Amino acid sequence: MRTVPTRPSWRWPSDRNISIESLLERPDSKLGISRGQSARNSQIPLPLAIYPDRPNSRGVEFGDRFQLASLTEGMGRSAGTVDAGPLAPGLKAGAAQEIRSPSDPSKVAGTVRFTDPKDVDTAVNTALKGFKSWSRTDPGVRAAALDRAADLLEDRRDRFMALLSIEAGKTLDDGIAEIREAVDFLRYYAARSRDMFSKMQPMPGPTGEENRLGWRGRGVFVCISPWNFPLAIFLGQVSAGLAAGNAVIAKPAEQTPLIAHEAICLMHEAGVPKDVLLCLPGEGDVGAALTSHPKIGGVAFTGSTETARAINRTLAAKDGPIVPFIAETGGLNAMIVDATALAEQVADDVVMSAFRSAGQRCSALRLLFVQDDVADHMIEMIEGAARELKLGDPSKPSTDVGPVIDEAQRQMLADHIATISKTQKLVYAGDAPNQGLFFAPHIVELKEAAALDREIFGPVLHVVRYKAKKLDQVLDAIDATGFGLTLGVHSRIEATVRKVIDRLDTGNVYINRNMIGAVVGTQPFGGSGLSGTGFKAGGPHYLMRFAVEQAVSVNTAAAERQCRVDRHG
Repeated sequence: MRTVPTRPSWRWPSDRNISIESLLERPDSKLGISRGQSARNSQIPLPLAIYPDRPNSRGVEFGDRFQLASLTEGMGRSAGTVDAGPLAPGLKAGAAQEIRSPSDPSKVAGTVRFTDPKDVDTAVNTALKGFKSWSRTDPGVRAAALDRAADLLEDRRDRFMALLSIEAGKTLDDGIAEIREAVDFLRYYAARSRDMFSKMQPMPGPTGEENRLGWRGRGVFVCISPWNFPLAIFLGQVSAGLAAGNAVIAKPAEQTPLIAHEAICLMHEAGVPKDVLLCLPGEGDVGAALTSHPKIGGVAFTGSTETARAINRTLAAKDGPIVPFIAETGGLNAMIVDATALAEQVADDVVMSAFRSAGQRCSALRLLFVQDDVADHMIEMIEGAARELKLGDPSKPSTDVGPVIDEAQRQMLADHIATISKTQKLVYAGDAPNQGLFFAPHIVELKEAAALDREIFGPVLHVVRYKAKKLDQVLDAIDATGFGLTLGVHSRIEATVRKVIDRLDTGNVYINRNMIGAVVGTQPFGGSGLSGTGFKAGGPHYLMRFAVEQAVSVNTAAAERQCRVDRHG
């Protein structure tokens, strides 16, 4: 009799052996506080020491007025324009063009000289020479350079915070989170590379033979990053490629080349050779020239599904080695809220997931399913919370939502609202500042999920009501989108949560919390289907995609026989 395979079972993270009585015991009496004892537990690590193989990144306590003042004053002192261009030995570039702030177009963040696509071949050949030395550099030395870069990035926090604010429109909390993620990527991949690349792993085999398996770099990796995380994703891709022993050519988004320029200069200062890590700012023609080059060893890309498809076709059509394509794209990310969910928690998590970073996150909530029995109350609370959000200068602590990245993005959002409002219900439309590229949060109630047929990258939340007995139809609607990046579930019923997790092939599932802000080494991030190719960034398997395996087998018996011949003639 054949058995039907099942997925690994997910269970509510609880200990059923703990009695209800013990859970109801007052903490102060249990910890001895009422008897004057200290509540400190030496077994609980401090925040900087929660990871066994690396220091945690440093954060900022915004509730501490001294820390907040130090941050804002430091940003003011370290602000300054950047003159960016190709960072590649021997390359020149075209005329300089201004990069203006999306929050205030009258402010010039710096200038950039884009790469001439004709120079891509020179850059690739330079990187190939760098790869020969870097791939043979001791893995510990390579990892140490990444660790130094992480330390430098934390030391220059205020400088990068200022750049993230003026060039990318990042609010203070988003800026800190991005710097921390970049630091975590550098240290995490450094730690992982020490385990993977330092020595070959012995394999089982017959007596008289030694077998070992190891990892090596692939060659020149092309890393194409997006504008919505111009530091974290940018350095995440770059550090993974370098940690695996590859040379890297980074192509930043054309909207945010200044942050990339500063980050690459920092990496060079940390010890990564200039012929090993190159940066080629430019438009789509530079990316196309890189991905079609016959000598590259792989591509890491984060961006739109349409661009990922184009790169995939390019790689499949070109002659030469078959190389890996690591893609992380977007998604019609959904959240399911049933009648058992806590309304206050739902409102907080929905507003954060849909509107933080002006909705410009790959993981942002796009499609909210609310059980019909509680929908009126839930939608009212979400709308009320959205009304409290303040839009404005992202460098000010009082700002909740910053600008969208450019005029094209703002116009796309405006066109979407104008079109969908003709057939669906516009529940809420916020007010945006007159100056700058702002688009206020919007809430649209859909008659059915199929009314949203594409990802809308911005602060627009689409809501669908569902009957409790129709949960299967909700899961079918989510599955039918073809995306599989993030999913949220708000429910107190374990069976409901287990059913959703088992039914949907979604990369990251968040239960009773917001669905953004994945943490390196804790919540590896990435999707499947139209949302990505795997493995997950910030996870234990990611570096495998940047490397090749090599097996070495030695006939030790033959060596022994030769030794006997040498001894006895």
